[in-house]
Amino acid sequence: MNGEDQIQKAYESILGHDFEKAIEWFEKAIAAEPDNAAYHYKLSITFARSNKLFQAIEHASKALDLEKDNEVYRYHLQVLHARELVDRAQKEISAKSEHGERAIFLLKEAIVLDPLAIEAYLILGEVFALRNDYSRGYQVVMDALRLEPNHELAKQQAARYQLKLKL
Repeated sequence: MNGEDQIQKAYESILGHDFEKAIEWFEKAIAAEPDNAAYHYKLSITFARSNKLFQAIEHASKALDLEKDNEVYRYHLQVLHARELVDRAQKEISAKSEHGERAIFLLKEAIVLDPLAIEAYLILGEVFALRNDYSRGYQVVMDALRLEPNHELAKQQAARYQLKLKL
């Protein structure tokens, strides 16, 4: 069985909602053709959808190493790094670090890497709100709403921050 046959089996597994089996098939395809960047990329996507961020980044990096000029692979890796930064920021917030400075830095970096990362905007808005900086929180959430005008949580946060600003 060549790599393409295994990729087909991986897609069949995905259609059957068996993501663990899909990962196994992608890994078999990579074993058959280890220098196939597309296989690493596809496995990375499946890992990312399965919330296995470390493995997703590992395979996205490998795909980009194999095809250094591939902008799709580069963007995918950036998005994964942004998710990683958001996760780290949430851990900082949970640890109740001093005024959330590190979380703010991480979330801003995540937004630079993935300007469409709505979650990063919303969490950043909350960090500003926790610091009673409702003006900056409102601005950040409004940036999110410009990207996704019907996002309910963003609308709620914006209304809450606007109310705090009036008080």
